[in-house]
Amino acid sequence: MNVAAAFFYLFAFVLVASAFMVISSRNPVQSVLFLILAFVNAAGLFILIGAEFLALILVVVYVGAVAVLFLFVVMMLDVDFVELRQGFLQYLPVGLVIGLIFLAELVLVAGAWVMGPGVASAVKSAPPSAGDVGNVQAIGQVLYTDYIYFFQAAGFVLLVAMIGAIVLTLRHKVNVKRQNISAQVARTAKTAMDVVKVRPGQGL
Repeated sequence: MNVAAAFFYLFAFVLVASAFMVISSRNPVQSVLFLILAFVNAAGLFILIGAEFLALILVVVYVGAVAVLFLFVVMMLDVDFVELRQGFLQYLPVGLVIGLIFLAELVLVAGAWVMGPGVASAVKSAPPSAGDVGNVQAIGQVLYTDYIYFFQAAGFVLLVAMIGAIVLTLRHKVNVKRQNISAQVARTAKTAMDVVKVRPGQGL
């Protein structure tokens, strides 16, 4: 076993273990920390296959921004998870049915999996020379030529998810004064000032 294979098994084992701990940990802060560990090990696997740009993007974007944002949100919200778990049992049958459906789909896909006839020869042969094309340029050519529609569809799905999260978390409070641009623009001299006649010895 060479050094590359040893690092592959190390990164893969830690990645699978940390991913399991993300879904099995009871503390949400610990789940986010295990998620960061999973991202770092996935970046190590990307470096082993020569995709250093994807590894850096994974560390900078997901670990440096998304996962840390999740951590800060979880720590600042102070959610009562005991109250959230009270309705767990009533949704358990539906969750079991959906889980069994996904398990059946995975079994059917794994059972019908067949290796293509040209895969073995493609693996044994040397990879084609990239020439002067760098890693970033090669990824850009593949994304914006062969998979441009899928790339745009993924961006649209993320946009819809972002709008849905904003709509679901937006709460209007009754006693909070907000700015109404149309009412401000439509103000006139009659609506901007009220003249009140005050009788002597009486207040408003």
